[in-house]
Amino acid sequence: MCGITGFYNGELKKEKFIESTNLIKHRGPDEEGFYFDDVAFGHRRLVVIDKQNGKQPMKIGNYVLVYNGELYNTKSLKEELIKLGYTFTGTSDTEVLLKSYIEWKEEAFVKLNGIYAFAIYDGEKVILVRDRLGVKPLYYSNINNELFFSSEIKSILKYYDLNTVNDDGLRELLGLGPSHTAGITVYKDVYEVKPGEYLEFIKDVKKKIYWNVEAKPFTDDFASCVKKVKYLLTDSIERQLVSDVGISTFLSGGVDSSIITAIAAKANKNLQSYSIEYEDNDFEANDFQVSKDIDYIKYMVERYDLDHKYLEISLEELAEYLKEAVDLRDFPGMADIDSSLLWFCKKVKKENTVALSGECADEIFAGYPWFYRDTGSDIFPWLRNLKMRENLLKDEWIERLKLEDYVKDKYEETLKEVSNLNEHQKMMYLNIKWFMTTLLDRKDRMSMGASLEVRVPFSDHLLVEYLFNVPQEFKHYKQEKGLLREAMADLLPAEILNRKKNPYPKTHNEKYTKIVANLLTERLNDESSILNILFKKDKLIDLIKSGGTSIDKPWFGQLMTGPQLIAYLYQFDYWFSKYKLKLG
Repeated sequence: MCGITGFYNGELKKEKFIESTNLIKHRGPDEEGFYFDDVAFGHRRLVVIDKQNGKQPMKIGNYVLVYNGELYNTKSLKEELIKLGYTFTGTSDTEVLLKSYIEWKEEAFVKLNGIYAFAIYDGEKVILVRDRLGVKPLYYSNINNELFFSSEIKSILKYYDLNTVNDDGLRELLGLGPSHTAGITVYKDVYEVKPGEYLEFIKDVKKKIYWNVEAKPFTDDFASCVKKVKYLLTDSIERQLVSDVGISTFLSGGVDSSIITAIAAKANKNLQSYSIEYEDNDFEANDFQVSKDIDYIKYMVERYDLDHKYLEISLEELAEYLKEAVDLRDFPGMADIDSSLLWFCKKVKKENTVALSGECADEIFAGYPWFYRDTGSDIFPWLRNLKMRENLLKDEWIERLKLEDYVKDKYEETLKEVSNLNEHQKMMYLNIKWFMTTLLDRKDRMSMGASLEVRVPFSDHLLVEYLFNVPQEFKHYKQEKGLLREAMADLLPAEILNRKKNPYPKTHNEKYTKIVANLLTERLNDESSILNILFKKDKLIDLIKSGGTSIDKPWFGQLMTGPQLIAYLYQFDYWFSKYKLKLG
């Protein structure tokens, strides 16, 4: 994986462009590369495949490419191009990608299988392309008819000295956050290339969609469906094991990560796997977290003779990394759900450059409770307690932002895109377009912040396309994700195969709540804090005094309850101060 930047159609400030590119050095600490001509491209490289022949930016004839990602069908594309007369100097997927575009132009995009964000200059225009599910990020601005793009927002902010957050930005953070509306950001004049979209830029932006999920008649019986799922998922995982450096896996003891680890272990007898635990974690089962991961990891370690490392994060470290997690996202995120992952990735990076992780399984196999249980929400089912969030604001901001109206509008706009689908497909669509992208954003920023490439085999578009049309009763065969369990049963110990779904682990220790409560209290004592401008101080004090226990159910997803709201507000204040933001 890498970090990319680019500038086109204006007078380049070269030194500032280089500085802006180096802000994303963490995405590619191994090499840097620049191309300056009619277009400026910058690249920070994390070497995974073909160190010598994969250098970027890459130029062939009039075509220049800068690319972040991995192609998992490099071999088949290369074979097809060789038949057409192309030759290759190495094994790099970068060369295959550029020659694919030279041969097929925009039609090449639908041939790609992988995770990617890239830009191509063809002598006349710049084209920006993002992968189908949004695994890899790509942001841009179009100020004064100039195009500036980057893997992370910080480069754009630096180049143009941008620091304005308008009302819609606040609505995104305080109403929808940590999810967000595709295509926009919380910053004025900064946008996002949507998943499955590409942009053409000459003197203005033209947007085109090259992929979306599609409703199709489903005719397979259950046995055929099981066989198809096994093939598609196994194929995805095996293709993602290709690397010139070692492969590791994240192993939680759940079904998703255990399947990936099992297939990886068969291919690599020296596989390293990793799990995270929290210092003095006083676990209590609830509707979402029903068992401790460590009790199940041992079954996989024993069955596959894994070189497994149990990593334990202290509560002080968990709070300490809240700031860096904001720096990597360029806005507040998932609080300690982010900071723990960042810490974890940094530990894994000490021994590995590539890891595989189980994100996206719940979205496509209908594993979340809201697929089969009423959450009591009439909007996005992972957004609950919205009224509670809104009531923390001062009255003038409640009236000005109208968070409930904004969120409901976004929900209804999304459903209008799929008015012809059945109810299960609508829920699938909501999850793919909103919840999945939130988790993929998190995984990219925190892993690349540690210079670790994390691959997500469940996000393979062929698997997603197929499962989009599989009926819910197949997916929920006997229990949640029953279809997945049935398809991969031969790989898993019975204890894991029958384990009830558990989300990413979090701390339940009151010590962590006290740490973040003290941090937020300190910021509230600063009268210039954005918290005192937007929020009712007495409400925040009450939240802190209660230790977050006044929030009796998650306000986002399955994990973010009272302590995470306190941490999120602390991140919000840190972000506003660190980035020297203004409202406008």
